Amino acid sequence: MCGIVGLFLKDRSLQPELGSLLSDMLVTMTERGPDSAGIAIYGADSGAEGRLTIQADDRGTDFDAVAARLGEIAQARVTAHRRDSHAVLVCPPAAVDAVREALERTFPEITLMSFGSNIEIYKETGLPSDVVDRFGIRSMGGTHGIGHTRMATESAVTTCGAHPFSTGADECLVHNGSLSNHNRLRSGLEREGIRFATDNDSEVAAAYLSGKMRDGADLGEALNAALSDLDGFFTFVVGTRSGFGVVRDPIACKPAVMAENDRYVAFGSEYRALAGLPGIEDARVWEPEPATVYFWSHRHAAA
Repeated sequence: MCGIVGLFLKDRSLQPELGSLLSDMLVTMTERGPDSAGIAIYGADSGAEGRLTIQADDRGTDFDAVAARLGEIAQARVTAHRRDSHAVLVCPPAAVDAVREALERTFPEITLMSFGSNIEIYKETGLPSDVVDRFGIRSMGGTHGIGHTRMATESAVTTCGAHPFSTGADECLVHNGSLSNHNRLRSGLEREGIRFATDNDSEVAAAYLSGKMRDGADLGEALNAALSDLDGFFTFVVGTRSGFGVVRDPIACKPAVMAENDRYVAFGSEYRALAGLPGIEDARVWEPEPATVYFWSHRHAAA
């Protein structure tokens, strides 16, 4: 079944509250998916540093030592900021790819959750309330974010199998539904050199969109292409460096509701995820149309 939430802030005064607002939205969706949960938070993008969120199953992992070793290999200053089983590595923007490659070669037991300039992803098995508390999500500020609580239907319940999936710089996807042609798409993407961490169909969707955007498409164009190339039932919410987008398949059997006012744009699998937002009573509330792309950016907004 799964539950999805998303929040794009127009009003900068709300940015310190992003983590708290998004957490409340996600916890409200607990009944839609008790297996695992995750949140992507997009912080203010200064362009002054690169960020990589990593995760280790071994609770004894010394993330400071990991950062020091990666810095030696990448010949850059790398620092680690631990949050429970995750850590955010901070480095110069130009060193992100070198640090990412060094992580894969040197520490295969550590999972890369996200990389870029302003994205951080935290996800684990368990209830949304536990995941939110475990990583201190409520204290985080930012410009926009998306979240997901999962009810597994096809692939294993693991940390890596939780959403969001990130397959490109400052990009991530959450998904409610099931794709029927993901194995064929996966084979084609693997021939293009893309490696997958799970057998989850949602990771294939994320990689498909990342590939389109690497080829020059913007988010709206990539989501439009997905309507032709992806078979199955899906509601996607996709985060990028500057905003987020929403699309439902042509049948649109998976529930979705949106709200917009002059302070934010919000998405929820059900209206109750939005009911606690400030000023929701004055927002325009609607159900996204089937096979219609909606996206918002801090540079522009469109639907």
